[in-house]
Amino acid sequence: MNDFTKLANHFLIAMPALADPNFHRTVTLICEHSSEGAMGIVINRTTDLALGEILQQMGIDPERTSMRGMPVHLGGPVQTNRGFVLHEPLGSWESTLPITESLGISTSRDILAAIAENKGPRRCLVALGYAGWGAGQLEREIAENSWLNGPADRQIIFDTPVEHRWQKAAQLASEAAEPIGDHRGSEEYKRSLVKTFTVRALRKAVERAKGGAA
Repeated sequence: MNDFTKLANHFLIAMPALADPNFHRTVTLICEHSSEGAMGIVINRTTDLALGEILQQMGIDPERTSMRGMPVHLGGPVQTNRGFVLHEPLGSWESTLPITESLGISTSRDILAAIAENKGPRRCLVALGYAGWGAGQLEREIAENSWLNGPADRQIIFDTPVEHRWQKAAQLASEAAEPIGDHRGSEEYKRSLVKTFTVRALRKAVERAKGGAA
């Protein structure tokens, strides 16, 4: 049994105080998490590239796909020359990492070729690069309150406008975070208290974003 909670299919919401420019105000979908580390895709940052340009660079004709104008996301600072397709349903592609029974991330050419023929998955997000953490690194960063984690939401991933995803994901995570126990002095209580203050700070940031001040 692992001594940590696996966070695959969870959002990581960057706290407002996180200063790292690679992750400031980002929402990352965790795709894989184990004792060896974690990897995910940032879902609320885009590049200047459109999908049609990526297809052309790969020698795939983009003219038939209705998705050729879809913006390509910046999935993270690692291997930014490598493409990832986050998609639903899971389907059957040459190289796919299942995240859930219906959501997966693929890196093979065949899924992009299918998208170019309008035969790809029903919903998808194309990204360059990914976010990665070494063994224990993500757990430490969460304990340091750099991130708040919460359940992933398909509507936020695929339907919510990019500029609203941090706000929506932060609101969802803050609503899901409930104080744990009331055993004053216990480590569990102390962790719950810290998380409560973290959630309050995040909620204030969300309210500022709603008001247009963030």
